[in-house]
Amino acid sequence: MLVLSWPMVLTNVAQTAMTATDVVMMGQLGPDALAAGALGTNLYHAALIFGIGVMSAVSPLIAIELGRNRHAVREVRRTVRQGFWAAIVMVGPMWLFLWHAEAILGLLGQQPHLSKAAASYMQTLQWGLLPFFLYLCLRGFVAALQRPGWAFVVVLFAVAFNAFANWCLIFGRLGFPALGLPGSGLATTISSALMFVGLALVVVLDRRFRRYQLFGRIWVSDWPRFRSFWRLGFPIGLTSTFEVVIFNGAAFMMGVIDATSLAAHAIAIQIASLTFMVPYGIGQAGTVRVGRAFGAGDRTGVTRAGTTALVLALSFMTMTALAMAFVPQWLVAPFLDSSRPGAEAVAELAAVFLFYAALFQLADGAQITGALILRGLGDARRPMLLALFGYWGVGLPLSAALGFLTPLAGRGIWIGLVIGLGVVAVLMLQRWWARERLGLLHGLRLDHRTS
Repeated sequence: MLVLSWPMVLTNVAQTAMTATDVVMMGQLGPDALAAGALGTNLYHAALIFGIGVMSAVSPLIAIELGRNRHAVREVRRTVRQGFWAAIVMVGPMWLFLWHAEAILGLLGQQPHLSKAAASYMQTLQWGLLPFFLYLCLRGFVAALQRPGWAFVVVLFAVAFNAFANWCLIFGRLGFPALGLPGSGLATTISSALMFVGLALVVVLDRRFRRYQLFGRIWVSDWPRFRSFWRLGFPIGLTSTFEVVIFNGAAFMMGVIDATSLAAHAIAIQIASLTFMVPYGIGQAGTVRVGRAFGAGDRTGVTRAGTTALVLALSFMTMTALAMAFVPQWLVAPFLDSSRPGAEAVAELAAVFLFYAALFQLADGAQITGALILRGLGDARRPMLLALFGYWGVGLPLSAALGFLTPLAGRGIWIGLVIGLGVVAVLMLQRWWARERLGLLHGLRLDHRTS
């Protein structure tokens, strides 16, 4: 599990580092720019996370197929092709939605000057969605073949390029115009395009991937496979969206409170997002290992793979919880220029928010790993409903109530997040441990040692 998961973990961390780089660079422009960037980023993530969820269907579909037939080629190619089709189909409505960012943020009660600045950032950032989704499709392919290292190499180059491009385009270095927030969005869009092109070259040139001919006759329709892709991908996308919307909602609620709370929240949630990428990567490896065992009919292998993923993820999140609880100021410091007006107040509040982030680390690791190993069994619809209940039925309304109806303000919003994540974590783990009783292994033959 470690051999498979560490490139996935580093790839996830590197991808999140792109956003973290944007946040760090925005912070150098001042708290208002950071707050506007947070608004834009959260709106962008509402679309992005759904797409990431949909494209996540590539990996379990291929893993299960390779578990049944390790030499499958045509079936793998068909799945990747329909992943490309799905990306193209869903990105159009997303672009239309994000183009009207200023009006949407206004309807959500955000301050007009912050909404306008966020929209200017969005109008250069949104175009990176399509190449990023296509990259994710190829990443799912190489992960299912248990060779995820190339995805990490590609994204590492993109992170370095993104940092350099941000420096040039935000601040006007090396003769480039100083574009401010739109420069950051443009840098990330170009970086996303480079990620897709880089990984596409790998799968075309590497002999282990070349035999699948992923780009051959890509225009040919395959409606049964397309429907199968969406049957798994759509509920995964909604599950991811339910989770991210509670965090987006928290950011918008912070914006209603004041700009200091919003900027502090942006820092704390960015740090929590970085730590989240580790159990997410371990869970992705769990999806592949559970999927392969499930496809091969290995009941013991399913149990071993899922349990291993959970233990690794929760062990890591225990360590990050301790860091957030005891040294929050060290984690906050890189995100702010202390000489800027208002920076000290933002740093103090961000450290407070990190205490609550420490509380939900174990729950966050458990819920995402639980959801991902369930996907290895092709189980996505019921986890979607569990996420809907935990995030929207419990977490979001509780955050709003504690944030606006009590003196807790921003602290109350974070308490709601902690409780919502805890509820989802318990429900996901209950479903995993009850998989036999619930019939999730229906039709699976006994493992090879006892059959």
